[in-house]
Amino acid sequence: MNVSDKFIFRFVAGVSVFVFLVVVILSMKVLPKPDVPSSALYFLPKLNAIFNGTCSILLIISLYFIRHGKVAMHKRTNILAFILSSLFLVSYIAFHWLAPETRFGDLNGDGKLDAVEKAAAGSIRYVYYIILITHIILAAGVLPLILLSFYRGLQMQVEKHRKLVRWTFPIWLYVTVTGVIVYVMISPYYNF
Repeated sequence: MNVSDKFIFRFVAGVSVFVFLVVVILSMKVLPKPDVPSSALYFLPKLNAIFNGTCSILLIISLYFIRHGKVAMHKRTNILAFILSSLFLVSYIAFHWLAPETRFGDLNGDGKLDAVEKAAAGSIRYVYYIILITHIILAAGVLPLILLSFYRGLQMQVEKHRKLVRWTFPIWLYVTVTGVIVYVMISPYYNF
């Protein structure tokens, strides 16, 4: 491993740990929130779903391009997917910092699920939580894979890039698709 690779691995590890810690800290709701009108928050979850949905499509298009030998278009498409995923991350962090917590099935918006609300949500709650948990775990794990895949691809280290992308592509695609599904399932319970 050369000096450049060592730097990149350290950089990727640092960025990944930083993003993970920011998300964990925000989920703990310990940072003070500025007063933001709820209307300013309303569009962020929908925007996140749009970013995720667009990334899903771009990843599939990217696969098409590389399978047909269109390397330049493959690169451009992946760069656009990467930019949109980065914008998603910023929007996601902002929303989870500023917005009140939303619980699946919380019809009255009080932050608690009573027996009636649990019954109304039914067993679909478990489906939602399975999708959400796998989405969160894989989203946390795919960031370093995405960053390393980009580095290898941009450096034209094709074999190393291919080995990484065998894992990165399906995980990234799953995360973007399930991001849209999570939004569709939780959106009826947003109370702002």
